[in-house]
Amino acid sequence: MAEYKLQYFNMMGRAEPARLIFAYAGVQYKDERIEKSEWPEIKPTTPHGKLPVLHVDGKQLAQSRVIERYLGKVFGLAGENEWETAKMEELQACVEDFLIEIQPWFKEQDNAKKVEIFKQLIESTIIPFITAFENILVTNGTGYFVGDKISYADLAIFHIFWFMNSKILPGALRKYPKLHEFVEKISAIDSIKQWINSRPKTEA
Repeated sequence: MAEYKLQYFNMMGRAEPARLIFAYAGVQYKDERIEKSEWPEIKPTTPHGKLPVLHVDGKQLAQSRVIERYLGKVFGLAGENEWETAKMEELQACVEDFLIEIQPWFKEQDNAKKVEIFKQLIESTIIPFITAFENILVTNGTGYFVGDKISYADLAIFHIFWFMNSKILPGALRKYPKLHEFVEKISAIDSIKQWINSRPKTEA
């Protein structure tokens, strides 16, 4: 068995999907959480000056989506064929586009401006994103986003909608029955539930 270490800041952020994949797969790893004060010293030791970084037997792999795909393939969560794997990557890219679009809201420090940005994003970005992913679940018809069993993409998408339903728009998914059912189902998996209950409590 390989020896894994995941380096990231003490927050969910871009490392949480990988942590969920580890939890679901039941694979041990070192969850190394770096404080902001430590970052200047650690930054030069990373491949591209960014986190997260996955260490596998001492080798480094960077970029959060690449890490998720790698773990998905290693742990048998990357689909039954190349088409399913490609569709998972497609959904990852959609999530990435969404995160880029809402970045101005996350980064804004002025509360009044933050409220205004959020109002605009609700109509232009957030509701269309939720609606699109609800429709994908309806069309696939299995309760998962690709194929008929859980994948690394499901876990990454789960985190986005769990965070949205818990932190950004509490209760919003009640209007989207398939997404609401999906989040409830993944949350109820023993290993995922245990991780959510035991992980360090952070705001983001």
